[in-house]
Amino acid sequence: MAPRVDVRKTYKMLIGGAFVRTESGRAHQIGEHGEINIPRASRKDVRDAVKASRGAFDGWAGKTAMLRGQMLYRFAEMLDARRAEFSVLIGDGRKGLREVDASVETLVWYAGWCDKLRQVAGTVNPVAAPYFTFTLPEPTGVVGIVAPEAPTLLGTVRRLAPALCGGNCAVVLLPEENPLPGLVLGEVVATSDIPSGVVNLLSGQRRELVSWLAGHMDVNAIDVSGCSSAERTEAERLAADNVKRVVAPGGELELEAVISLMEQKTVWHPVGK
Repeated sequence: MAPRVDVRKTYKMLIGGAFVRTESGRAHQIGEHGEINIPRASRKDVRDAVKASRGAFDGWAGKTAMLRGQMLYRFAEMLDARRAEFSVLIGDGRKGLREVDASVETLVWYAGWCDKLRQVAGTVNPVAAPYFTFTLPEPTGVVGIVAPEAPTLLGTVRRLAPALCGGNCAVVLLPEENPLPGLVLGEVVATSDIPSGVVNLLSGQRRELVSWLAGHMDVNAIDVSGCSSAERTEAERLAADNVKRVVAPGGELELEAVISLMEQKTVWHPVGK
């Protein structure tokens, strides 16, 4: 019997719930011998991802906070189920396993915050008038995320989870040197309860894509955690042209990462007699 031919995995980006190579057909090689082909996204792919995120935003933001939390928890469950596979993609043996475990814990942590944000980040404002006035956090909209190069999986999850927790949709530029964990994370997203278009994952070269993401008029905020100093300066300049929020949260679990990607809305209600 002839030996079985190995089927090599084809890595694809996640845009609008579909797995795509890239509209340009470009790819670059990584691996010890350049044996792995990685899609190299173009500015058209960035536009497609932003369009998909915008289309999914109303549905995602309109879900109850408890339901979003349950969906994030399901995301964590599906990632945990592929723990061994991700540890191989990350490498470093036990260190890779610990990174996967920390990524799962990150999703669970933010899932638990979804239905508590309004109580913690909102407030009742004292006013000298016959009104009740409340300030409540609301999602910003479409968030562009430049994921840090390391840790490859955990860095991406720690930037993505706060955006989703707050009800935002995300377009993520994955680590340039090793995007494999991020690309396979797209398969986890697709098999979880996260609706299509809420999470979009792109691989490619930051020097080509960051400026298009930062300057896109339909992106409401950009997380520049993975940018170099020069890339961050350029992103801030482009974001200023359309009053886009620029954030760079720390690398730890923090509620501030969620609040920085939300808007504070104040509402007034007359006091009934």
